[in-house]
Amino acid sequence: MALLTTITGFSLFGLASRFGQLAIQKRNLMDNLGGHVVAMAVFGYAGYWAHVYETRSGEYLAMKRAEIAERRERKFEAREQAVKAGVIPA
Repeated sequence: MALLTTITGFSLFGLASRFGQLAIQKRNLMDNLGGHVVAMAVFGYAGYWAHVYETRSGEYLAMKRAEIAERRERKFEAREQAVKAGVIPA
């Protein structure tokens, strides 16, 4: 559902930007409907890639957080063993 809402939101923003562009030029908003479709398609495509980027970056960040937690755990265990062995004072 999030993918659909992202694409829809971006494409509606594209339509709004197209209306804004035509309003600045003081042209009829319903003059060229093909331009509206192109603007919505381009912005919808950008919304798709924004969703893909967000998903991939979230997975990558979760993987990196797990790696950092694992490294901290190993470092903590190594320190505990060094303290038990008397190498490092407690």
